[in-house]
Amino acid sequence: MPARQLMLLHRDDPAKDPLVGNVKVTRQDWMNAALGVLKSGGVEAVKVADLAAQMGVSRSSFYWYFKNRTDLLDALLAHWQEKNTAALVAQTEAPAATITEACCNVFRCNIDTRLYDPQLDFAIRDWARRSDRVRHVLSESDAVRIDALRDMFLRFGYGDRNATARARVIYYMQMGYEDARLGETLDERLRLVPDYLLSFTGQEASAAEVEAFSAYARGI
Repeated sequence: MPARQLMLLHRDDPAKDPLVGNVKVTRQDWMNAALGVLKSGGVEAVKVADLAAQMGVSRSSFYWYFKNRTDLLDALLAHWQEKNTAALVAQTEAPAATITEACCNVFRCNIDTRLYDPQLDFAIRDWARRSDRVRHVLSESDAVRIDALRDMFLRFGYGDRNATARARVIYYMQMGYEDARLGETLDERLRLVPDYLLSFTGQEASAAEVEAFSAYARGI
């Protein structure tokens, strides 16, 4: 079995070295391989035969875990919701003494791919252009995320309309920011954090809050 076929694969953990030898793959292995293809080539590239060839396994093993390709695609969509949408909502609810600290918690999603995978978000948005069903799921997910951001601002005393506007600004700005691919260094990005926080919240962040976020970003 050529090792190159297994470059994206490790049992349940794509960060580890590739599997070698005659090892039966797991459901998560299929998911990991499919997620990689979804992000790199789009939903049309997610094909059972190609995934099997990539992993160097029999196509029949796929059917131990999934009814068909649609079942796999449904699982990918569910994974995206469980990872990205749930992560952003969790960050809006993380403990914070000020609104600027709360926003720094949210900013972690745009720094730490362990929390939130922007490539996966882009892949789902591209998929939604081709599928009414996925477009509906995406629309619902966007609403959940914006509501969570709005609730975050409400907790810190912002009025409902103002909280809604600020939630939309921070959400759509962050999506566009990632898509712009500015090519800036981490230091360049961090230098603007106090100004971004002032723009988003109308309040000055403390030096300690900015430093805590910067330390987190540099530690990744």
